[in-house]
Amino acid sequence: MNLADLKAIPFHRKRKKRVGRGRGSGMGKTSCRGGKGATARSGNETSIQFEGGQTPLFRRLPKRGFNNPFKKRYTIINVKDIAKFDKGTTVNADKLKEAGIIRKVLCGIKVLGEGEIKNPVTVEAHKFSIVAAEKIKAAGGEVKIIS
Repeated sequence: MNLADLKAIPFHRKRKKRVGRGRGSGMGKTSCRGGKGATARSGNETSIQFEGGQTPLFRRLPKRGFNNPFKKRYTIINVKDIAKFDKGTTVNADKLKEAGIIRKVLCGIKVLGEGEIKNPVTVEAHKFSIVAAEKIKAAGGEVKIIS
């Protein structure tokens, strides 16, 4: 085998754009940067909200309400989700994850009263609605509040 026998690997090679190499290249004079202004200069890093000196949209629009940074968000489950578990089971966050009912516990688990339950189970959660607690107790189950 000689060097003359070698063939190129068959894949597309894109050549680097060589800007500022004269008018004949098609990328001369302004080097593909358009006319004058900040975008034609090196080091131009304007932020996404910059609107050329005009007051940005987020400052023009009225602000409403209040976002509480300390608000607790609970993972919600219903009594009908707990009804899937067998009699005498202790239902907690780990069991709910294994069963695929919840993905993750946010600030805690809150049980709401939608649906019916017939199996007596022990439910461990951070919060219960009054209706949910009544339904679980009526079925012979137990409610444990985790602090």
